[in-house]
Amino acid sequence: MRDFDSPGTSLGDLDAALAGRLIAAAADVAMILDDAGVIRDLAFGSEDLLREGYYDWLGTPWIETVTVESRPKVEELLRDSRSKAAPRWRHINHPSPGGADLPLSYSAISLPEGRPGAGTGRSVVFGRDLRANAALQQRLIGAQQAMERDYWRLRHMETRYRALFQISSEAVLIFDATTLKLEDANPAALRLLGPITQRSNWQLADAIDAADVVATLTLLANVRGSGRTDGLPVRLAAEAGGAMHLSASLFRQDKTSHLLVRLAPAAAVPVAGQRSAQEMLAKLVESAPDAFVVTDLDGHLLIANHAFLELAQAASEDQVRNQSLERWLGRTGVDLSVLISNLRQRGSVRLFATVMRGEYGATTDVEISAVAVTSGEQPCLGFTIRDVSRRLMTADVRSTREIPRSVGQMTELVGRVPLKDIVRDTTDLIEQLCIEAALELTHDNRASAAEMLGLSRQSLYVKLRRFNLGDMAPQNDD
Repeated sequence: MRDFDSPGTSLGDLDAALAGRLIAAAADVAMILDDAGVIRDLAFGSEDLLREGYYDWLGTPWIETVTVESRPKVEELLRDSRSKAAPRWRHINHPSPGGADLPLSYSAISLPEGRPGAGTGRSVVFGRDLRANAALQQRLIGAQQAMERDYWRLRHMETRYRALFQISSEAVLIFDATTLKLEDANPAALRLLGPITQRSNWQLADAIDAADVVATLTLLANVRGSGRTDGLPVRLAAEAGGAMHLSASLFRQDKTSHLLVRLAPAAAVPVAGQRSAQEMLAKLVESAPDAFVVTDLDGHLLIANHAFLELAQAASEDQVRNQSLERWLGRTGVDLSVLISNLRQRGSVRLFATVMRGEYGATTDVEISAVAVTSGEQPCLGFTIRDVSRRLMTADVRSTREIPRSVGQMTELVGRVPLKDIVRDTTDLIEQLCIEAALELTHDNRASAAEMLGLSRQSLYVKLRRFNLGDMAPQNDD
């Protein structure tokens, strides 16, 4: 610490009021303590501290205003000030009404004996508010912890990448996208291509048969332009030999572009006359008795089989392609929206009841099951539409108005019966169930049942006849 060279000349004779103003301006909080450490006067240079009610410290021993762990520091500051030792700053915390402790940095200086009656052993204590510093330190610690988490997350990702890279059975090579210089290769690539990859000037074209070099370089150029393209069948040069399937993709790292090239054994050529699984599946779908369509994610048709064309009364697939499936489904603007919304949320829909409309006005009751395929190069939706109008039914709900006995049966009516009819049937179902329960609880005593239901006996008889419940003849329940 260094004092003023000539305080008498520089400061002159300061009166008590001016000295008090200087002390208050020099710190966020300034306290005058007596020889017992009691706060006898108090000034705040910080409006925040004044508003927060810390003026109540006046008349309280300083040591009682601080937290338990800070009390030894207070005693040490007072001891140093009385021994005329060089003042030093100590971090001390005060309990705060808001919950978090108030951090202040304090320094104490012993005052000379003043006029008679002023007391001896007085000290002036300067305090600086450390909350802004504490907030900055907390933010710094938070940032450091976030950086540590990101660092370890990257380390884990790199470890997983290296493990997959090393154990992959396919040959994987990484090239600089601009110079096509080899940067890394996994063990499978080294086994496939041999020691030639260790040459400093080796490039992928050196491992490809001369007849396929141009096509390979074209593929890599297309990947640099679009990021990804379909693979290419190639033959390796004489050193490696064999037919392979080459695919590549582009990725960026450290502001540079790289190519990830995979070399996989070419698929075996199918035996003559043997259809591939895809061809058989396509044939089965085309010949299926149920209608099947594939649409994009907005419901526009991409593929439709013959059964769908019959339901839609369309002459050819070209007539329906790129049209919205909503054109033929039940309620316009409702059914397809419900189906697509459920597919996006759940991935599949089963037995959705609706109506299929043909081009010439024919309507058919159908059930739709659908699935969403969101992976692959072209995400799509698949719909299986089954004609249920020819099912043998013991009773037609719409014609007989039989009351549904379950929530499942009620929901099946949506799209077939107007909403007001479904609401009426639901009310009838609840009434019937309540009457049956009341008769069971009263052992078929209709007077008691009517009283339990809040009905007159005559109203109960009317409802019994309506629902065909038990003997309709009036009872003598007295």
